[in-house]
Order: sequence, then C-alpha cells, then structure tokens
Amino acid sequence: MVGALGRMGSEVVKAVAGADDCVLVAAIDTVPTITGQDVGERLGLGHLDVPLSEDVEGSLCLISQNHPAAVMVDFTHPSVVYAHTRAAIAYGICPVIGTTGLSPEQLAELTAFAAKASVGGAVIPNFSVGMVLLQQAAAAAARFYDHAELIELHHDRKADAPSGTCIKTAELMEELGKPFNPQKVEEHETLAGSRGGRRPSGLRLHAIRLPGLVAHQEVRFGSDGETYTLRHDTIDRSAYMPGVLLTLRKVGQLESLVYGLERLL
Repeated sequence: MVGALGRMGSEVVKAVAGADDCVLVAAIDTVPTITGQDVGERLGLGHLDVPLSEDVEGSLCLISQNHPAAVMVDFTHPSVVYAHTRAAIAYGICPVIGTTGLSPEQLAELTAFAAKASVGGAVIPNFSVGMVLLQQAAAAAARFYDHAELIELHHDRKADAPSGTCIKTAELMEELGKPFNPQKVEEHETLAGSRGGRRPSGLRLHAIRLPGLVAHQEVRFGSDGETYTLRHDTIDRSAYMPGVLLTLRKVGQLESLVYGLERLL
C-alpha cells in the first residue's frame, strides 16, 4: 500500500487487513519519522507486523522477489503516481491506481508498457459501484440531450481539478461522437473561468473545493421545458472499499492496464 497513512490509504489498509483472502506485505508513506513503525499500531488496528517505509522502489524490489502475486495499491499524489505505476510494472507487480491526475499521454504510455511486460493493472478514477452506475446512466442520457454540464465537488485537499471521475464521466458521454451545448448567444465571462472548463465536445466541467465535502458529482441535462439531474454522494470513504477489494482480486487475471471500474464489473 503506497500512501498508507492517507485518508484513502488508511481505509485500504483496514479493508485488506480484514479480508480473509488478502495479506498486507508492505506499507509506504512519506510522513516524517514513521519509518519502522508498525502500520497497524499507527492506525489503531493492532500489530500487523508490517513496518512503514518511505522507500517505494526498494519495497517493490523486495516484494517482487518474495511475493510473485503481489499488487501495489497507490493513493498518493498526481506528481508521483506515474513513476510509481511504471516502477510497479517494471518489477512485475500489478498496479491498482486510485490516484487521479494521470494525463492521457501518461495513461497511453503505461498501457503500452504493461502490455509489453504482460502485467495486468487497473487505473480506477472512482471505486464506487454507485458512481459507475451514474456514469452509465449519464452515457445513456447523453443520447437524448444536446445540453449537459458536469459538476464535481470535493474536499479542499484534493490536488487535481477537475477530478478524474468527472473526466471519465465526460469521456463516456463523448463516446457517442456528438457535440454538446450548441451556443445560443455570444457568451462573455466578466470573471475568467465562470463557465467552467470546456472540452472539445462542448461539455463543460465545474470543480468545487470546500472543507466538509468528501466526493460528490452531478450531471445536469437540459432541454426545452425540462431538466434531468443525476447525482452521487460519497458520505464516507468506506464506500470505496468493496470496489478496491474487487479490483485486487481480479487484477491478476489481466494482461495489460484497464481504465475504469466498469471494465472489471
């Protein structure tokens, strides 16, 4: 587990420790002075006999020699997730990536690298089954509506905007190949960015960051005389754990990198 002491990482440690068919073999985090401390004791789970480390590559090297079916779960930061993912593939360890912020170019490179190495992996913008259902509903509704905007709301410590989940939702809607939001008037922003980010398809994405939020998303459709709104709210990060465990159990059956939880359901 890389990012073991973070909000999501600590939940994954708890979920893996409580699963009968999973074994935690390494816990990595960059919090100062944590090296050598037992991750279970640090998180209030009791002794797990898994010391914390700050050395990602050294841990991957050691694990690859002793645990041939190992999986690396990463919930860290967009600035390091590409390097972590590539290193895991290089050591023959299946990456399961919950960190968002990988560029399309980076994702394409990692997919090609994983295929060449015959290593399965998964990049999952959102591990919630409910969010997958929302995305599928949004893709279906996009057939019938020409006007749509997406709003995502997250806690104020999220580094990337818009969220990977929001981008993935837009991509699924865009698979129809149609344009959205034909302009009715000449728009002018008196404050730059007021209308959100505009994708080439015409879809607009809006990102809100506030303390007190966890993870929330709306897709709003409009047509003459009606609006249609889809919304998903994550109240607690434990909602993601069934999707995380499902991915851990299936990723070893893959031969390359997949993008999105719907590819595994």
